[in-house]
Amino acid sequence: MFNSPTKGILNLDETIKEIIEFINEFPKHEYRLVIGTDSQPNKNSVDFVNAIVIHRVNSGGRYFWKRIHKEYNYKLQLKARIFTEANLSIELALKILPLVQKSLIDVSIAEIPEFELHVDIGQKGKTKEMIKEIIGMVRGMGFEPKIKPHSYAASTIADKYA
Repeated sequence: MFNSPTKGILNLDETIKEIIEFINEFPKHEYRLVIGTDSQPNKNSVDFVNAIVIHRVNSGGRYFWKRIHKEYNYKLQLKARIFTEANLSIELALKILPLVQKSLIDVSIAEIPEFELHVDIGQKGKTKEMIKEIIGMVRGMGFEPKIKPHSYAASTIADKYA
């Protein structure tokens, strides 16, 4: 289930329907479909938050988020958490992209939005040592990653709910 600030709680099909309706309002605009994940460790668990953003370039957007709670018997190290964040984003992208593309074709919108996968790593801070590994993993799955400061789906939207 995904949460939408404007529509409330939605299942995956309803989320995709909202994305398609948003695009269908102004089908000639340029769009970006963005997925990112952030996490917040707790004592024996980690909360991961997936964010899906449909961005109407220069004209706003909509976002949807989902919390994934994982129990751990040990404190999850930063590197493992970042890899899990990237993997959760990849899994969601592999699930949602074909559904969005099919839905766009079904409503006769030929222009597929540009896709971005945002990871919560950057040139500064503790995650800078992981950049090559995470980027390699994401590219190996066929996606081009965006990192801080350009990874707003992970570092701003998902972070807000983590």
